[in-house]
Amino acid sequence: MRDSEPKPGSETGRSGGARPHPFFLGLAPEYRDPERAAACILPVPYDATSSWMKGAGRGPAALISASNYVEMWDIETATEPYRHGIATLSPVEIDGPPDALADAVEHRVGEILDRGQLPVMLGGEHSVTVGAVRAAAARTPGLSVLQVDAHADTRETYGGSAYNHACVMARVREHCPIVQVGIRSLDTSEVEGLDGERVFFAHEIAVERAGATDPSGARPWMERAAGLLSEDVYVTIDVDGFDPSVMPATGTPEPGGLYWYEVNALLRLVAGSRRIVAFDVVELLDLPGHHASAFTAAKLVHRLLAEIFAARTR
Repeated sequence: MRDSEPKPGSETGRSGGARPHPFFLGLAPEYRDPERAAACILPVPYDATSSWMKGAGRGPAALISASNYVEMWDIETATEPYRHGIATLSPVEIDGPPDALADAVEHRVGEILDRGQLPVMLGGEHSVTVGAVRAAAARTPGLSVLQVDAHADTRETYGGSAYNHACVMARVREHCPIVQVGIRSLDTSEVEGLDGERVFFAHEIAVERAGATDPSGARPWMERAAGLLSEDVYVTIDVDGFDPSVMPATGTPEPGGLYWYEVNALLRLVAGSRRIVAFDVVELLDLPGHHASAFTAAKLVHRLLAEIFAARTR
């Protein structure tokens, strides 16, 4: 598609100098009706407990802006996800502590689920996930959570709060079992509480990667991870789960991470074999000179939506 041509379903297209719309993919009104859309984008620009680089609060807006330049056609599924309807809702904005944020997010995500829609939450720091999982778990008996992340995030408290971004998965596993993928950073206090069967460390993934011949296919570790998930799954993706060469614009980068096609292969496997009831993408920073990171995060949301919708219509 030439840059001078508008994208189908959009109002702005990709013409030079056009101001991106504050809607995911820049969709025209008929494809972003919040009453009829199959999926709802919920920005949560919260950044109160980040422990190193700040800026995750601007991540949702950066991702949505970059999404205006994502092509509508998804190659892997041969579909156009926007045709199912993707609404962009008003953000959850709160200046209070992270436990208050969890309550606010739980309420908003619960409203989306009660309408029969797919919540897609954009962070913000990872603490935003707690309330969303609580809402999903309350409505989905037997829910499990797939976490893609560099960090375990299972400290009981950090910075004086049990709802800090470093504690998010400790709070999540109070409501449902978790499977952790890409982990390569731990505090000593977290080691004893880890379930070794349900943690897929990045260095172990790298060993399987080294022996692989197909750069985009599923690996044995992916099959094992998916096998530990229940029928209904919440997916939380901290973008620092990716290697910094793929995603440098994040607050706490760690070397030795996951790569684009293997994350996509994992998500394709999970979407095709389980029912993803909600997902989030968090910890993107809006850093000058790193527009590729915002675009990669936007493309990731589009790709996972494509896999979910394709699986539901097969």
